[in-house]
Order: sequence, then structure tokens, then C-alpha cells
Amino acid sequence: MKPYRLFWKLFFAFWVAMMLTFAGTIGFFLTTGAPPPPPDGDALLRPIVPIVSAVVTSLSASLLLAWYLTRPLRHVRWALDQLAGGRFETRVKSQIGSRRDEIADLGGYLDATAERLERLEASRQQLLHDISHELRSPLSRLRAAIGLARTEPADVQAMLARVDLEADRLNGLLDDLLTLSRIEAGSSGLRCDCIDVIELLHAICADAEFEAKASGRSLSIRAPGAFITVVDGDLIYRALENVIRNAVKYSEPATVVDVAAQVARDGDLLEVVVGDRGPGVPDEMLVSIFDPFVRGPAERTGATGFGLGLAIAQRALLAHGGEIFACPRAGGGLSVTLRLPRRAPEGSRQLAG
Repeated sequence: MKPYRLFWKLFFAFWVAMMLTFAGTIGFFLTTGAPPPPPDGDALLRPIVPIVSAVVTSLSASLLLAWYLTRPLRHVRWALDQLAGGRFETRVKSQIGSRRDEIADLGGYLDATAERLERLEASRQQLLHDISHELRSPLSRLRAAIGLARTEPADVQAMLARVDLEADRLNGLLDDLLTLSRIEAGSSGLRCDCIDVIELLHAICADAEFEAKASGRSLSIRAPGAFITVVDGDLIYRALENVIRNAVKYSEPATVVDVAAQVARDGDLLEVVVGDRGPGVPDEMLVSIFDPFVRGPAERTGATGFGLGLAIAQRALLAHGGEIFACPRAGGGLSVTLRLPRRAPEGSRQLAG
């Protein structure tokens, strides 16, 4: 009887309401001076017939109403049990039927939640697969370097350098994964720093230009004015740095990486466009390059990486209400646009960086 507690409560409430209505109707006629029944033998039976009829009718109506209201709730309860057991493919809206009320809306919300949980679980499984794959390669190279160092003592220094390189790569991968995890934690994991993003952009470009010159490339920046807003400074720094360093890494030697920033929408939106002269990205990959561990073509540049930079940039901007997208650049290469809305510093909590 436990799953039907609401059913019996509704049934009892409906039945009592109907009986009170019936009693009130009888009381009204009695108090308004209705004539007494004739003194024959059927006088006592005549009131019993409408009373029994009213009781049976109220019982039937109460049962139907209680069943109508609680039946879809049993489907919702079943679906919740399925979701709790990890069966995220469960859907309940089709079982509820064509009714249009709050309970049907509840079924729709439950299906939407189940669909999102199913996508998140699929993403988690894919992420675990990708992480294990990415960890396997540097660990294999580490083991190979250690094995060679043991068998070839003369190459110990070279193998130690290789071990140090692979350790740095693993450390970078773990750092990126921790950043992704912090972003996925939601707004509760974000800091509130009041910073000038244009000034931050100039600092990032200064470092990137130094690296670009070392590899025979150059960088140009056009970012006038200021854009002061409240953001997680570390995440926005990582987002801008990842996109700009990607552009430098994939650009052809002796080419220029262009960085342009402008404040739009009456000062409420910062738009940063980073254009490179690299191999570009096929049209079918313009969206997927922002997924974790997805890399663009690197045959012509020999660039390597884990494919997490653009994923971090996208999630960092989305966490701040912004967006990022890529498109082919005229004349060859790739153009990446980052948009960040302003958040007012009044009343915000400013933490030390």
C-alpha cells in the first residue's frame, strides 16, 4: 500500500468533499421548510435511495479522480528508480500519454534531465577513454627511456633529458585536466576578480610575441581602450593564452598572427579575434575542435599537443556567459573569435589572484 499513499489521500479528500456537498444540499432543503413525507410505509425508505445513490456516485467519482491524478505519478516514480540505477536512457513522457497538465510537464522535465544525464555520462566515458589513451603514450616513452638508460649507460644523460621532457608533458596534461574539472564544477568553483581584460590581453601577447620571434613568426595586436569586468582571472587568462599560443604554434614560419580586440554593444561586450596563417581546419571540424582531445591537422607544422587548449577556452568563456567559434580565414589559416560580456564589479567579491 505504500506506493499508493497519495491515491488514498486524494480519494478520501474527494469523497469527503462530495459527501459534505451532499449533506449541505440536504440540510438546505430541510432548513427551508420542506414538507414532511406522507405517513405511509415507504416513508422511511424514500430518503435511503438518494443517500445510497449519492454515496456510490461519490465513491466512484473519487476513485476515478484519484486514479487519474496518481497514475502518471507512478510512472514518474518508476522512471526515477531507473535513473537512480544508472539507466539514463529511460523516458517517461510517452507513458504519461497526451494529457496537458503540470504532471505531464513534470514528465517532460524528467525526460530532459534524463537526456542530459545520458549525454554527460557518454561524455564522461569518452573523456576517461581519451585520458587513458593520452596517458599511455608518454608513460610508454618514459618506460622506454628508463629501459634504454639501464641497457646503455653511455646514453644516461640523453635518456634523463627525455624523462624530464615526458614528465613535463604529463604535468601539463594533468594541469589542463584539473582546469577542465574546475570549470565543470560550475559557478561555485569560479573566482571573482575585477580585472582589465584588454590589459591582460596585451600581457599575453607580449609573451606570445617573444615565443613567436624565436620560431620565425611574428605577432600583431590591435586592442585599444579598456574593458574592466569581474571574471575568474586565471580562467580568462588561460582561455586567451591557449587561443593565441595555438595560433602561433600552427602558423607557418615568416607569417604574422593577428590579434584584434574591440568593445562592442555600448561597452558591454568584448570581442577578440585571433587569426593565424596555419593549415586551417576542415569545415566539418570547426565545431569539434573545441571538444577535449580533438586536434586540428598538424602535418604541415609538426605541432603537437593534447587537444585541450581550445576545450578549456570554450568552457571558460561559457562559464562567464560568453562564446567562442572558429571560421576559415581569408587568404588561408583559421580565425577564432572570443566574446566576453561585461559583469559589473559593484557588490562582487574580489579575491586575490
